[in-house]
Amino acid sequence: MINKDKFKKDLKKRRQARGRAKIFGTQIRPRLVVFRSLKGIYVQLINDETGTTLASASSREVKGRDLKKTDVAFKIGELIAAKGIKVGINQVIFDRAGYKYHGRVKAVGEGARKGGLKF
Repeated sequence: MINKDKFKKDLKKRRQARGRAKIFGTQIRPRLVVFRSLKGIYVQLINDETGTTLASASSREVKGRDLKKTDVAFKIGELIAAKGIKVGINQVIFDRAGYKYHGRVKAVGEGARKGGLKF
């Protein structure tokens, strides 16, 4: 019998593989990848043609201990948008990495849109 946690991880990896098979970032329109952990949230703009990270942001860069996790995620979205525009990127492909589009992942997307990125 398969362990319940292992089964969940396998399902997540399958969701990631299905999503990544359809998504490919370029220099003009890179992939906006979200990684969510229990403590923080990390976002990167990735060019898949060259395999390079163009810009990144994490919850460690946001000041303020009294903020909720979704508020921090929204600020991270705005921050990655500012960094992307500074590098010359205004269109991205949103890669939610197998996570549901709600909560912190949705907050990153909304923050990036408010910051000026187009999906």
